[in-house]
Amino acid sequence: MTAKPDSDPDLVLRLRALQHVALDMDGTIYSGGTLFPFTIPFLQLLEEMGIGYTFLTNNSSRSTSDYLAHLEKIGIKASQDQLYTSTQATIEHLEQELPDLKRLFVLGTASMRQEMVEAGFMLTEDTAEDEPDAVVVGFDTGLVYRRLCRAAYWIKQGKYFIATHPDRICPTDQPTVLVDCGAICAALKEATGRGPDMTLGKPDPCMIRGILHRHALRPGQLAMVGDRLYTDVAMARRAGAFGVLVLTGETTAEQAAKHSPAPDLIVSGLDELGERLREARRRMALEV
Repeated sequence: MTAKPDSDPDLVLRLRALQHVALDMDGTIYSGGTLFPFTIPFLQLLEEMGIGYTFLTNNSSRSTSDYLAHLEKIGIKASQDQLYTSTQATIEHLEQELPDLKRLFVLGTASMRQEMVEAGFMLTEDTAEDEPDAVVVGFDTGLVYRRLCRAAYWIKQGKYFIATHPDRICPTDQPTVLVDCGAICAALKEATGRGPDMTLGKPDPCMIRGILHRHALRPGQLAMVGDRLYTDVAMARRAGAFGVLVLTGETTAEQAAKHSPAPDLIVSGLDELGERLREARRRMALEV
């Protein structure tokens, strides 16, 4: 376990420097459809401290408006600029790095496709005559075989191939396996001999860079908080942000203790992180 703030001056300074918190969702603020009891008090504490926060997710099956409605349903009122998804990261990547790619063949849900249209992209039809500039693959929960074949065809023709995120399965508490974007891309790679030219989403640091840019932050002013070492914590390290692992989701304390490099901070949950932030600010006030 990481040292307590009162015994680690460097940790205290890094906690004091935080101006924004990026929060993973499932396993961090809720489990399945159940909100953790400490989530709302933690968010209220951030607001009291003047620390901003953004909810971050790789899941591209829902649009921004879908997620905001979902959060409100479980008790969290959030604004559009408090949510950042792998679909938004994909849109920003295309706009900033590949502005000439406007016509897209998209394997994704209706919500994802609509978000791409609203961002100014033109979606091509499932015909050999309607040629796209690129193929975009997301978490398509209504995947249609012929469209999978059409995506493979355009990838085989050398079209730019982008994946919204690398997750092979989506977590669920139901008796099934939710085949996610990474597994769909694996099938396309087997069929075409080509993997994605670019994969967005965690652990790619573009997810954090989007938040840094949106709020004019430096990496050291942002904490990435999540329950996975290989996505949330790895992304924080790659982006130079403060990486916080919570033990309310996938990772156990034993796994965290063995991991190298270690997270910047390991906490039992958001309630403990709130205590650490409060204590760091209290000590700062005493020193003034």
